Amino acid sequence: MAVKNIFITGNTDLLILSVLQKEDAHVYDIAKQINLLSDGFLNLSNNTVYTAIYKLGSNGYISEYTRQAGKKRTRVYYHLEEKGKQYLNELYETYRNTMKGTNLVLKKLSGVEEEL
Repeated sequence: MAVKNIFITGNTDLLILSVLQKEDAHVYDIAKQINLLSDGFLNLSNNTVYTAIYKLGSNGYISEYTRQAGKKRTRVYYHLEEKGKQYLNELYETYRNTMKGTNLVLKKLSGVEEEL
C-alpha cells in the first residue's frame, strides 16, 4: 500500500510562495524549481500547483499576468503580492514550530539524542 505524502500536501502553499518570493514564475517553472531545489525529493504535479495557485490567487496572495513566450504563445506568470509575503511569513513560522515540536517528541520517545 502506497503512503500518501501528507507532509507535501500540507506544505504546498509554503513551497510555492517561497519560489515566488525569489521571482515571478509560471506553473511549470514552479514545479520544476521545487523538484530541483529538493534534489528530487519533492515532485509536485502541475495539477497540484495549479490547484494551490487558484486558491492563493483567490485569497489575494498572488496575482497573475501574461508574457509572450515565442511568436504565438503566451504564458501566465504569477507574482507574490504583499499580502502573500505576510502569509508566507506566517506559514514559515508555523512550519518551523511544527518541525521543532515534532522533532522534540520523536527524539524524546525514541531516546535518540541527535536531531532528526
